[in-house]
Amino acid sequence: MSLKYACEWNEEGGYYELNKGVKVPVRLFLSPKLFNDCEEQLFTQIVAATEFPGVLDVAITPDVHTGYVVPVGCVMATSGTLCQAPVGFDIGCGMLAFKSTVSKGKGYEDKLRKRFSERVIETVGMGVGRGSCRNFSARDFEEIIRTGAAGLKIDQKRRENSEREFIPVTDQWDIPKKPVQRGIGQLGSLGGGNHFIEIQHDQNDHLWVMVHTGSRGFGHGLATHYIEQGKEYLKSKGVDVRGGAEAVYFEPDTPLYDGYRNAVAAGANFAIANRLLIWESVGKVFEQVFGQEPELVYEISHNLVQEEPASTDATKANGEKAWIHRKGATRAFPAGHPMLQGTKWEATGHPILIPGSMGDNSYVLYAEPGAAKSLYSVNHGCGRRLSRSAAKREFSQSDVNAQMKKLNVMVNAGGNVPIDESPNCYKSAKDVISAVVKAGLARVAYTLTPMASLKGVD
Repeated sequence: MSLKYACEWNEEGGYYELNKGVKVPVRLFLSPKLFNDCEEQLFTQIVAATEFPGVLDVAITPDVHTGYVVPVGCVMATSGTLCQAPVGFDIGCGMLAFKSTVSKGKGYEDKLRKRFSERVIETVGMGVGRGSCRNFSARDFEEIIRTGAAGLKIDQKRRENSEREFIPVTDQWDIPKKPVQRGIGQLGSLGGGNHFIEIQHDQNDHLWVMVHTGSRGFGHGLATHYIEQGKEYLKSKGVDVRGGAEAVYFEPDTPLYDGYRNAVAAGANFAIANRLLIWESVGKVFEQVFGQEPELVYEISHNLVQEEPASTDATKANGEKAWIHRKGATRAFPAGHPMLQGTKWEATGHPILIPGSMGDNSYVLYAEPGAAKSLYSVNHGCGRRLSRSAAKREFSQSDVNAQMKKLNVMVNAGGNVPIDESPNCYKSAKDVISAVVKAGLARVAYTLTPMASLKGVD
């Protein structure tokens, strides 16, 4: 029998549960509609997520789709093992949002949104392999990847609402040279793929901007370095690396463990700094074009592994803490969570930034206590419905250009819409967020409507 149809619906919890064919039970936070749309291959990858050494618990978020080895939209808790696939190549990829009280009417003025778009394109490097307009010395770059936002020479006010300023990196860790060579010229750039900068308006008709980007070539280079070393180490121990080289893992007390842990921290620090540098640039453009200095709402990562307090029966049974891997999933700490103690978010929980497609709503949520059952995690977006190659076969340039014009969303200052990033490539944002809310994981605070979207064309 298909593993998909071995899943059982838990009405009280708002999730499907898979107990057969997996080494630990898996909770899938999907509505019946989203569940029915899941492809069979996804369940092969869910099984793979349960088979890494030391896995204690697995949760699946409602934007889930197939990835490398494990799904995108996968949350794994381990007793100490660090796994590469459920972190991915874009270490520390994440979101940033800022808001204003500028009326949406200004945002819909074609001259203004085009001017904003053109100036951002001039200021921020966009597209695969593109660098930034900033120059960093080797010394400054190393300080940033060891201390994240704390190493930036920007106003404290412009970075105070980050999830964190940095993740500690051991002083003795030697940073691999190739990732540094790739990353030093890309700090402050957007990249390509699904990374974007977008003007939106909220339900109160005020302008926002969301940014989605990560650790660029630096994070990819770090992941590649430790995949290659990890594969050779596992082979020397007679381990058959399941699902390809990306399935490498690093157990405590093995030679590469500390190196990979530091690499994840360094990649995350690059990504934090990268988003804040883009925010500094884009925020200045926003002020120049719309006449108001915007307010940073939050900055948060969604491709990481971090040690956190245990939250479910499976993780508590193993001890007080677990290593939580989030691949295409974002932290969702509610009010009162121990890791928010002493922060400005202690009484409210921290904001959760969930983008939709360029033609669909994005959301700002706050976690509810029920997020404990999903390892304090929710989705990081709305999830792909079509692969990039399938999208290019199914849609034409004229079709997607006409679609965005009808939606009154300006793309790339009036240029062509990237076919493989067009709205029909993604799941319905409403369906995905509804699954989160119905499961009691989080509540919606803001609903954001796209007005102008910027993406690097690969």
